[in-house]
Amino acid sequence: MRYQVRHATTLEYAAPVASARFNLRLSPAPCLGQTIGARRLVLSPEPDLRIEKSGPYCVNTTHIGFSRPIRRLDLESSFDVDIAAPNLPGSTPDIAALRAEALAERDISAVSPAPYLFASRIAIMDKDIAEWGSAFLSADQEVLAGARALNSAIHREFAYLPGATDSRTGPHEAFRLRKGVCQDFAHVMISALRANGIPAAYVSGYLRTEPPPGQKRLIGADAMHAWVKVWCGSSARWIGFDPTNDCLVREDHIQIGMGRDYADVAPIDGTFIGSAPQSMKVAVDVLPSEVAC
Repeated sequence: MRYQVRHATTLEYAAPVASARFNLRLSPAPCLGQTIGARRLVLSPEPDLRIEKSGPYCVNTTHIGFSRPIRRLDLESSFDVDIAAPNLPGSTPDIAALRAEALAERDISAVSPAPYLFASRIAIMDKDIAEWGSAFLSADQEVLAGARALNSAIHREFAYLPGATDSRTGPHEAFRLRKGVCQDFAHVMISALRANGIPAAYVSGYLRTEPPPGQKRLIGADAMHAWVKVWCGSSARWIGFDPTNDCLVREDHIQIGMGRDYADVAPIDGTFIGSAPQSMKVAVDVLPSEVAC
């Protein structure tokens, strides 16, 4: 499946701010099954400093800086991408065998299981989440089946409610509330998996959406999405799960970055000198190439 993706963001401040520095993670990092074509990142005003970085996880970062005061920043990321539907394995190791395999793995690259086994800044280990998750992750069960059961449980037991949480909400709080958004559901699932010895990663990207029957598609109505990748052994490698929609990741999911949690792949973060309130507007379009014109 081929898509054209456009992500426009406007940052505005009530008064000029100085020494602004931003990290932009909007350019897709290499990912199995995705082929990236032409891509652009347009900034206004032009920064005084612009550095492209990669890693340490599966993330591309554009670091920009301004030596002069700014009051507004407009940025637009766009790219073409071809996505091949992943092939599911016929079988995966049982969870006990997978735990042993992950601990014995000597690879420490960005796609090895090692960085995704333990607690991270946001996806902390939580006793309540661990105990709840263990009901779906028995040692003699295949990891793919266990992850699917956990994925469905989050979709079934948690309410999707924008505004109930924010970007600072940890998985323990979302678990207690039993509500939140895709970011929260991904963090809860990751915490449950890691607490049970299964490597799990946070994925930031886009999901193709369709308007209701008979209605036109609204320009800019899409948004960024989050899901989970589970390491299913050295043969199957990483398999994507979307707990928000209770599905496996297929050709409708477009990956931008993969890290330990949201902090590793946040689309925009940074610092500035000043006390002016900040507002942000975001518009995202994900269009199959046959309708993109």
